[in-house]
Amino acid sequence: MTKQTDFTKYMADMMASFPMDTTAMQEAFKTQAAYAEKLSKVALEAAEQSAEISHKWTRETLTKMAPVATVKDEPADYAKSMTDFASAYAEVSAENMAAFAEIAKKVQMDTVEIMMAAGKEAQEDATAAVKKATSEATTATKKAASAAK
Repeated sequence: MTKQTDFTKYMADMMASFPMDTTAMQEAFKTQAAYAEKLSKVALEAAEQSAEISHKWTRETLTKMAPVATVKDEPADYAKSMTDFASAYAEVSAENMAAFAEIAKKVQMDTVEIMMAAGKEAQEDATAAVKKATSEATTATKKAASAAK
C-alpha cells in the first residue's frame, strides 16, 4: 500500500502510441540556433567597436583636458583654454557620434539581411512541407479509393 506507482513505463508506452517525426523539430532548432549565432556575432562586433570608440573618445578628451589643468599666467588664458577645450571637445564628439551612427547603421543592415534570409528559408521550408503533405494526402486518397473498389 505504501509503494508508489512508477509511471515511467506508462508514460513511455503512451508516448510510443503517438509516434512523431522529430527531425522537423531538430532541423528547426538547428536553424534557429544558426540564426541566433549570426545575430549574436553582429551584436558582439557592434559592442566591441562601440567599446573601442568609447575608449578612443575618453583618451582624446583626457588629452585635450591636459592644457586646461595647467597653471596660466593671465586670467584670460584660463578662459581661452576652456574655450579651446570646448571647441575641440565638440569636434571630437561629432566625430565619435558619427562613428557610433555608422555602427548602428551596419548593425541594422546586417540584422535585416539575417532576418530576410530567415524569412526566405522559412518560406521555402513551408512550401516544401505543404508539397510533401499534399503528396502524402494524394497517395492516401488514391489508396483509399482503390481499396474501396
